Order: sequence, then structure tokens, then C-alpha cells
Amino acid sequence: MDEIRNCSTLLLIIFIAGVSASNGVFSVKYRYAGRERSLSDLKAHDDRRQLRILAGVDLPLGGSGRPDGVGLYYAKIGIGTPSKDYYVQVDTGSDIMWVNCIQCRECPRTSSLGMDLTLYNIQDSVTGKLVPCDQEFCYEVNGGPLSGCTANMSCPYLEIYGDGSSTAGYFVKDIVQYDRVSGDLKTTSANGSVIFGCGARQSGDLGSSNEEALDGILGFGKANSSMISQLAATGKVKKIFAHCLDGVNGGGIFAIGHVVQPKVNMTPLIPNQPHYNVNMTAVQVGHDLLDLPIEVFEAGDRKGAIIDSGTTLAYLPEMVYEPLVSKIISQQPDLKVHTVRDEYTCFQYSGSVDDGFPNVTFYFENSVFLKVYPQEYLFPFEGLWCIGWQNSGMQSRDRRNMTLLGDLVLSNKLVLYDLEHQAIGWTEYNCSSTIKVQDEQTGTLHLIGSHSIYSACSLNAQWCIILLLLSTLLHTLVY
Repeated sequence: MDEIRNCSTLLLIIFIAGVSASNGVFSVKYRYAGRERSLSDLKAHDDRRQLRILAGVDLPLGGSGRPDGVGLYYAKIGIGTPSKDYYVQVDTGSDIMWVNCIQCRECPRTSSLGMDLTLYNIQDSVTGKLVPCDQEFCYEVNGGPLSGCTANMSCPYLEIYGDGSSTAGYFVKDIVQYDRVSGDLKTTSANGSVIFGCGARQSGDLGSSNEEALDGILGFGKANSSMISQLAATGKVKKIFAHCLDGVNGGGIFAIGHVVQPKVNMTPLIPNQPHYNVNMTAVQVGHDLLDLPIEVFEAGDRKGAIIDSGTTLAYLPEMVYEPLVSKIISQQPDLKVHTVRDEYTCFQYSGSVDDGFPNVTFYFENSVFLKVYPQEYLFPFEGLWCIGWQNSGMQSRDRRNMTLLGDLVLSNKLVLYDLEHQAIGWTEYNCSSTIKVQDEQTGTLHLIGSHSIYSACSLNAQWCIILLLLSTLLHTLVY
């Protein structure tokens, strides 16, 4: 991918050469709220897919974690001075943010999702600046200096996603607005400068043919170019965030800062991986540990389990998927199993799924475990119950036989990402309640509550941040 990106970026310089260099709470909404989606939509959703420290940042969260609803969220953000509203998909698997730019001819102008799309115009913002090719950010994102890209030219970018869609353009720097935690369930406005892409060319599902279009994508990955990394580098926030997706009521909690309640057991991130990879050590179905070969759990390149709040379903290597699904189905010998859409295992069942099927538990380094209940990995579809586990051995080359745990298993849990200590953890939690974050300066604890903005109509909030929203966002994997 890096070679493709670097070679293609050189071609972009010709297109962007005419642009001369000049001297993060967002409201989140569920994209398919109130709409029934097909199983093919589920799969397509997952295929499209990379000063003073504040007490914390409270990011209103909306949407649903149910896989039968295609857990897809988008955020309303404010950019520029004066601030204008943009609607972006949030993606924990990629590391840059971009919005459609005024120069773009292939960009969508309308959306069936019910919002007005906006093309970013740097001339309309008094705080907007182009990012030149000789800036350190440009070197880092592109893996070094770009041949032919000189100091008086703006830094180009190219992002190619897992479904073949791509976005290309140039980087700009502008102000984003966000809400910092100032007391129990209270926030005050703050802002920060962030570098993001101005999308000048789009292809595939990102182009004008997409009826369910948005203004762009927000990357919330591990790299220095992500929103959390940029704000942390300026001392605005600690590089720690947490989310809790309410799979029962919708919405939930998303916060940036040091979460002290509830307590969370942590497992280390695997070093030198581009995503949130952790070491999985065992899989248990009911009371039985699966007899799996040791190589399934080996750490290293493309090993370990990826914790990904931007993916709806959960993908397991074939050697894990087959015995796990067989064990689940064997709990009810009289089941008539159907294969729907050539890839989904479904069946009829009239009883309580929690009583009739086993829990599935994943074990990780440091004795951390993640328990998934039948009501979370089974979902109703056209009178059937379908299994949300997917066989990654049947996926495309880049995703074959990887372990990828999305919101199917992350809902109804507080998930804490501590990039300061390179660890991640989770605990079962009531996501419609509150959590406590600690002010790093005073030690004071503040409450952050849950949100469900798509039903509470709080999208009218004018100050928004450019940061992750979690849970089942339209994920565009860049593996």
C-alpha cells in the first residue's frame, strides 16, 4: 500500500501544482437510523473501509450497534472561521481526515441522507492555510520528501481504501471546534488547529454516484496524522480515549481523557502494527475451550486481533470460525441451517437465544477477556436468526484469515484506548449511564454522560470536534 501511495502521490503533484502555498465535541448521527438494511449491506459496509491538558472532551454519540441495522455513524463537525458544518464518516482504521473540496468535479453534491453537503473552500476561512511540501507533516505522511514537490507547492495526499475507492487532493490546516469537559455533565467551547485533506478527486463509493454520500471521512487511527495524535501533540488532550456503544438504547458515550471509573483491565498493543492489534490467547464457547493450533495466536506481522470500532461484524480466521460456528449450532441439534447470500449462516429458532446458545469468550494477554452473549452475536433477519461471525478466510487477499473484532463484540462495553501506555482494555458496562474522567492538572473528577443524538435532535449544536466516534462507523479498511 505504501508503494502504491507514494507512486500515485507523484502523479497528484501535476494536478495540484497550481495550488501555491500560503504564508476536535462532534455531533454524531446513525446513517441508517430507522431504515432496514439487507445482509449484503452489512458486508458492503465492512468492505468499504484507515497548552493546558484538558480534563477531557465529551463527544455526543448516536446510532445503534445492532448488525441488522448496519452500524454506521457519521459526525457533524465544524471547520473554519467562520465555522461551517460538515458530515463525515469516522474511521478508526485510517489516519487522516479529509473533506470534499471546492475544486472537486467528481464529488457528490447531494445526499439521500437528509443533509446539505458542503465543499470546503479555503478562501472562505480566515484561518485556513495550505500545507506546503517542505513541512514535516508532508514528509511523514508520504514517507519522506516527494520528488517534484517543492516548497511553493501544497502537499498532496492519496488514500486507497479496501473496496478500491480512493480520494486524492492536498493538505490544509484550519480550526476545528470541540467541547471540553468543565464540570459534571458540563462542557465549554474550545478549538484547535488540525491538518486535513482537501479532497479534489474521488472515485468508487466516494464519488458523485453514491446516493448516500457524506462530506468526507475522519481517520482516528494510531499514526501521528490522526486527529487524536494532532491534538495531543499540541498539548490539548492526553492521547487516551474511550467509547461505550449502547446496543440496547442506541447512542452511548465517547470521551477523550483519563477515565478513572469504571476500572478497566488492560492488555498491551502489539508493537509496530498500524492498527489496534492485541495478542489473543484462547477462544471459549460455553464451557469448552476450542482446540486451536498455536499459530493462530502468534504475534508478529499481520498477527493478533484487531480491535476496530469502525467495523460492524467480527471476522475470524477459518481455523477459528469453523469450530466456533459448529459448536454454536451443535447446542440445538434440530436446527435447520440456511446459508443466506452465500455467506451468512442463519436458522429458525423460536426460543430465547440467550437460553439456547452459548456465550463466546476471547482471552488476551494479561488475563483480559471479552465475553460475547448470544443476543450480541446473533441478529434477526427475515424471520431467521443469523450468526454475525464472519469467515475471514473467505475475504479478499488483504483481509484473509485475520482476526478483526468490530462492534458486534464491542457494544455494551466501555473500551479504553491508552496510547500513552500502548494498551487497550474493556469492561462490560451500562452505556446509558455515566463515566468519570480526571482533570490532569487538579485531579478533579468529572462526569461524562451518554448521548443518543439522532433521537435527541442535538445535531443543532454549533460547536463540534473532529475526533473519533466510535462504533460501527462506515469503515474503510486500509490493510
